[in-house]
Formats: sequence, structure tokens, C-alpha cells
Amino acid sequence: MLAVGAIGPPQPVRGIEKVNVVTTTSIGEKGAQRALLAADAATLGPGRRRSKRWRRYAGWLFALPALLFYGIFELHPIISAVNYSFYKWDGISAVKKWVGLSNYVAALTQPQQLSSLVHAFVFIIFFTVLPVTFGLIVASVMRTVKPGPYGTVTRTLVFLPQILPGAAAGVAWNWMYSKDGFVNTVLHWVGLGSLARGWVGSFTFALPAVGFVGTWLSTGLCSVLLMAGIGSINPSLYEAAKVDGAGIWHQFRQVTLPGLRQQIGVCVTITVIAALSSFDVVYLMTQGGPGYSTVVPGVEVYNLAFNDYQIGSACALAVVLAVIVIAVVAPLQRFFRGTDNG
Repeated sequence: MLAVGAIGPPQPVRGIEKVNVVTTTSIGEKGAQRALLAADAATLGPGRRRSKRWRRYAGWLFALPALLFYGIFELHPIISAVNYSFYKWDGISAVKKWVGLSNYVAALTQPQQLSSLVHAFVFIIFFTVLPVTFGLIVASVMRTVKPGPYGTVTRTLVFLPQILPGAAAGVAWNWMYSKDGFVNTVLHWVGLGSLARGWVGSFTFALPAVGFVGTWLSTGLCSVLLMAGIGSINPSLYEAAKVDGAGIWHQFRQVTLPGLRQQIGVCVTITVIAALSSFDVVYLMTQGGPGYSTVVPGVEVYNLAFNDYQIGSACALAVVLAVIVIAVVAPLQRFFRGTDNG
């Protein structure tokens, strides 16, 4: 017989250890997670499995009211407008005449509708280029202002125009542009009375006059966004630029502009959309006049639909405007996103 002490402690089975190591290595983390999930699912009863499935679709259930609202008040009108754009219809009678792409051809060739699209692109200068430029200047100047009452009051005054509705701004500026209004009064005070005129009644100056109102409204938003962005730039970058001998212009070009690329992209996107889809300021100030010198797509769509009862033409111009907005904004988004990532 063998003595008990001769047997010794039990030795591990080397083959099994090797198999376990190889198996764990080959499965990896993802495989191990799948195995654990499968084991967990096997231990769950039917009731708990149904509960997990319910939680999976609960998010869609909560989003359903918003989706229904969006479908009824957004998607349905868009689809209806596209459908009506292929017909000649007065919006009242039950008879609609199919005209195919004739309304779209008119939107791109008819002088009045084509001029409205041209004016919308001109407004980009006043709604986008000038506000972003002024916003950068204001943000750069405010960076040097120490925190205190003066800075707070300045920021409030700069942002104040953005709070006003476009309709109220249009009415106010229409009065200031009148012959006896504030603008001409100031010109007489400073000895430039020869420049006084009825600004919104001039074929030459009506479009720039209305566009300047858009500049006044948009500058506040751009300034606040850019001031917030410039506040997030590391001050040590400006200190390093000063040590290297960079002046104000080089600091602005090498530090400020690269640090504000994302904010500039937001400002450009918002203001370009506002320029192309402008309506309230133009309608309340000039209604597209004198003549058609200030007509924009929004005003022209309104006139075609509610004054001329040409629903098909109005819808076609609206669809063309929507396509133009997407065609302009999408490359801008791609440019600023690519620049920011770069």
C-alpha cells in the first residue's frame, strides 16, 4: 500500500490551464461580453425579457408626440407645397391644372421672381459679411476691457437689437428713414443736408437702407457669440504672441481667428439663412418697393399666393428658395467643420 504522505498535494492539470488561457484569449473582451449577456438572458424569465424589450422601445414612445407634431406641421406642408408647385391653382377652386415644371421655369426666368433671388444674395452682404466683421471687431475690443459695469453695459447695448422683433425694427427704421426722420435730421446737424432723402422711397438706396437694418439686427448676435468664443481662448496664447513680437493685427490673425472658427461658422450659418429667407423687415418697410427694387423671395411668395392667387407659382418659388438655402448652407457647414477638424 502507498503511504498517504507519498501522494503529496494535488497538482494542477496543465492541459486544462492551457485550454482556459487559449479560450479566454481567443474570445477577447467582446466575446466575453457576449457570453455574459447570453448567460444573463438565459437566466431571465419571460417577464423580464419583455420588460427589457419594452425599455428598448420606450424612447420612441416618448418621442412619438414630437414626431407626430413635426410630421403634421412640417413634413405635410412641405410635401403639399412640392405637390402644388406642379399645378396652376388659385387656392380656392377645386380645379387644378397640371403644368409640370412651368412654375419652376418661371421662378428662374421671370424677371420679378428672378430679381427677388438676386436681392436675397445681395442681402448676404448686409446680414452676414458686415455683422460677422463688426462682431469680430467688437469681440476683439471687448477682450481688452476689464470685467466690470462698463463691460456689462456695453454687451447689453450690443445685444439689444437682437431682442427686438424684426417687425418692430422694420417699423422703427421706416420712421427714422423718412424725410423728417432721425437719419435725415442727423445729416442736417452735421452739415450733410444735401445727402438727406427719402431712403426707402429711392430706387437706388432702398435696398441698402433695408439691408442696413439687417446688419443692425444681426450684429448683436454675432458679437455675443464671438465674445463668448474669444473668452474661451487660452490667454497664454496671446502672451506668447506678444513675447514673439506679434502686434495687434498678427494676434488677431494668428490667435483670434483660428480660435473662433466654430463660432464664426455658427454666425455665418444663422445669418445666411436669415438673409435668404428674410421677409418681415422688408415687407413692413417697403413691401418690395419702390417697384421691385427690394423684393425678396419671401415677399414675392406672399404676393403670388395672397395677392395674385397663384398658389402653384408661389410654392415653386418657395421650393427653389429652400433648395438654394440647403445648397448654400451645406457647403458652409462642411467647410467650417473641415476647417475646425483640421
